[in-house]
Amino acid sequence: MLILACNGENTENTKIDLDELTISEIHQAYKDGSYTAEQLTAAYLARIDSFDQSMNINSVVVKNPDALQRARELDAEFAETGNLRPMHGIPVIVKDNYHTIGLQTAGGSIALKDFKPKNDAWQVAKLKEAGAIVLVKSNMGEWAFSPKHTNSSIAGTTRNPYNTDYVPAGSSGGTAAAVTANFGAIGLGTDTGNSIRGPSAHNALVGFRSTLGLTSRHGIIPLYLRNDVGGPMCRTVEDATRVLEVIAGYDPSDQLTRHSVDRIPDSYMVHLRLDGLKGKRIGVFRQLTNIELHPSVSTLFEAAIADLQRLGAEIIDPFVVEDFDELRKDQWCAEFRADIEAWLAANHPTLRKLEDLIAAGEPTPYAADGLEYFLTASGRGENAIPCGDVFSDPRRIAYRKAIEDEMDRLKLDAIIYPGWGHPPAKIDNFEAGYLGDNSQVIAPHTGQPAFVVPMGYTEGNLPAGLQILGRMFDEPTLIEISYAYEQGTKHRRKPF
Repeated sequence: MLILACNGENTENTKIDLDELTISEIHQAYKDGSYTAEQLTAAYLARIDSFDQSMNINSVVVKNPDALQRARELDAEFAETGNLRPMHGIPVIVKDNYHTIGLQTAGGSIALKDFKPKNDAWQVAKLKEAGAIVLVKSNMGEWAFSPKHTNSSIAGTTRNPYNTDYVPAGSSGGTAAAVTANFGAIGLGTDTGNSIRGPSAHNALVGFRSTLGLTSRHGIIPLYLRNDVGGPMCRTVEDATRVLEVIAGYDPSDQLTRHSVDRIPDSYMVHLRLDGLKGKRIGVFRQLTNIELHPSVSTLFEAAIADLQRLGAEIIDPFVVEDFDELRKDQWCAEFRADIEAWLAANHPTLRKLEDLIAAGEPTPYAADGLEYFLTASGRGENAIPCGDVFSDPRRIAYRKAIEDEMDRLKLDAIIYPGWGHPPAKIDNFEAGYLGDNSQVIAPHTGQPAFVVPMGYTEGNLPAGLQILGRMFDEPTLIEISYAYEQGTKHRRKPF
């Protein structure tokens, strides 16, 4: 779709086709002089103005008033040096729970309206250092509570661009909808149990939930810090890999990232291999796929297995974890109160307690129920089992070990299952339609990386995603599999 962009210094209109633009295509255009970062940024902002509300998508909370100035500065830098930084002039959609200097960061809640942090989140800062432009903050499920839908007291309901009668999933549904609608080049989401991978599956995007400890969570409003991960939501595996390359690494403000030291390769980009599936051994995790699997998703999943095999993989079917149902029990820990109160103490000028948040605004009904629950809930509920991080909690370690030991025994590179076993639910019936969420079951608790890649479309033009789970810190293998599958199938198509 061609968008006319102009700026104050150059009155000539520039036609920019924003549909499915990638980072490499944008950088080539900058080098060719086809358009500037300022013109591209203006074009994306114009597209948002034209379509976000008129098409009833409602993905954007606030636009960055400094985005065009930032783009001008980057254009001046490029004109002077002739060099492009890794994310130079790339407009990014940032979820509303990431700290962004000078921009409201509300976590989807009216209680934090007008809160503007003094520092950027680590991942935002790293992207800015690499040359990215924060374009907008995107809507989210309030406090990141809901995997089911994206509804907030700060901005209302976000809808799926493929069919606006349906949910984009949650809680990163605003980022997902904005990126899939081509309102920006790339996106950042967060994932506590589902919230990168579910919205990516529902919106035909690539979503990376990386290994817990590979990227910093500093400056992200927490849900359950022991499970929280921030990361890329993009239209291509290549773009998601470029983002991961920038944001991975040790941050002294998030001590979990000390586990990433000496475990990050010199380059993730070298693993973008068209032949990346050749010789790979991939297990089919039927213990998940046999539960709540809609016939239309089942058809796509079986086709995905055939495609993986056609592209060079050896399929081991089924992959079975002994005592799986017992291992997955008692993994969740309700630590929102402790985590959010620690965040408030460190960041907010006045609010301190969970009760303060409740009194400060009127949450959505779904969020209100969650807040009420967390007033008394803590730990593992009725079970007096201590809650620890993924590297120290015995139950989490045992769960991961059982999966990775079986992968080792079978010499597997990864295991697969549908990212979501049912199509997206209808917005007006999201509670009853919430079925088949496979993302909650393994990766949040074991800490393993899990990627989602477009798998095709069910009835009603509704996307589905393939989830690929690997060993701790083995993102390179998942990138090879994801890229080869994406390039060998080309499932993604624009929504309009």
